[in-house]
Amino acid sequence: MRITEATENYMEAILMLKQQNGFVRSVDIANHLGFSKPTISQYMKQYVQQGLVIIGGDGHIELTDEGRAIAEPIFERHRVISAIFMALGVPEKIAMEDACKVEHDLSDETFQCMKAHYLKYINEKQ
Repeated sequence: MRITEATENYMEAILMLKQQNGFVRSVDIANHLGFSKPTISQYMKQYVQQGLVIIGGDGHIELTDEGRAIAEPIFERHRVISAIFMALGVPEKIAMEDACKVEHDLSDETFQCMKAHYLKYINEKQ
């Protein structure tokens, strides 16, 4: 299965919302991503079929191991890239928005170099 940017965004949103709220519903994803609830429901059905999410009887959405394997690396990229941008002086809102754009297109090699440089920078500041 080819993982699209949209799939990465959905999996990341589910992970983020789960960490923030303790649970995730379609309406939460819709509000977070700015899409309609019917659009979210359509994608969630697709992701259930692909084995990326499970929807409980209460409507709560959980990532499967496969969904989490997509979400965690992209969420790490988001956190690191937005932190780097903010360290450069970019306002938080813009840094977060720009990180969303960049996180999908960087090679793993470039990201790992950026992450190592940023961690070195953080350690030197302490």
